Amino acid sequence: MMDRQDIDKIALRLVSLVPPGVAQVHQDLRTNFQDVLAQGLRRLDLVTREEFDVQSQVLARTRAKVDELERRVAELEATLAARAGQ
Repeated sequence: MMDRQDIDKIALRLVSLVPPGVAQVHQDLRTNFQDVLAQGLRRLDLVTREEFDVQSQVLARTRAKVDELERRVAELEATLAARAGQ
């Protein structure tokens, strides 16, 4: 997700597009642009990079655990089949 610094950069770019005759309202426009951009991004229901990375790590650990459990079940099934075949 975009952080506050990215939003500030976009807001500054938008303010730079405002004609020089309204220079006295640049700060108000910048603040308004920042607020509008931040609200719009919040509505997108995005996650931060940190949250994404944490969930990726959780998923990787879970996948490894599932793989290990599948291996153990296969071993137990093979042992059970071997006993049943005796």
